[in-house]
Amino acid sequence: MTCHLFLNGCNGRMGRTIREIAAERDDIRIVAGSDLSADPSAPFPVYTDPAACRDPFDVLVDFSSPAALPRLFDLIEQRRCPAVICTTGLDDALRERLQQLATAAPIFVSANMSLGVNLLIDLARQAAKLLYPGFDIEIIEAHHNQKVDAPSGTALMIADQLNQALDGTLHPVTDRSQVRQKRQAGEMGIHAVRGGTIVGEHTVLFAGPEETIEIRHSAQSRAIFARGALAAALFMAGKPAGMYSMADIVADQRR
Repeated sequence: MTCHLFLNGCNGRMGRTIREIAAERDDIRIVAGSDLSADPSAPFPVYTDPAACRDPFDVLVDFSSPAALPRLFDLIEQRRCPAVICTTGLDDALRERLQQLATAAPIFVSANMSLGVNLLIDLARQAAKLLYPGFDIEIIEAHHNQKVDAPSGTALMIADQLNQALDGTLHPVTDRSQVRQKRQAGEMGIHAVRGGTIVGEHTVLFAGPEETIEIRHSAQSRAIFARGALAAALFMAGKPAGMYSMADIVADQRR
């Protein structure tokens, strides 16, 4: 059975990557999309306003920007369709709106669609429970020089998951330049590197007495995020209303 997709941000870098990979598969077909930029070569109708779409589809996939999401929410609200939100840099207002939408539609949200990154989070949570407070915890992320948000959404997601694993005892710190004091108990530093064409690297560092442990993930291609988004779309097809994440896919694959 083929899953029919609506792709928001279909003409962006990630949107084009998803289009290329979907074209090679029989189980997924993009039937419509939305983007502010035109692309006459797109093999499906492209709307500047997502809510103008009248084409039937099974799952909505979004790789756009926080500014583009409010208009997309109108379409989700109209259709009550499964939605895979891959856009990063969401503020509290957008997250709250997604929670509201999830009362009537199945909503999948992840700052990183890589299965490997989500395995890193799972391993780091286990390590944190074993090592903290005897080991200090730091997160280092690196991305290309065109990325506009820092720290990355993935780094913040990792920090949030580690804090949850330790019952909220950690205090994330993203800037130590204005403070002249030694590292405080409970700090969790988050560091951003920007340069070149780095696709995405994330390291969780556990630094203890006379030893360090690193759990690291390096993305070699944006294709891993596209494949993850398509896997999420297949996973979400037919799901009931509620909030979902990559943790649900990881748990599903363990069964």
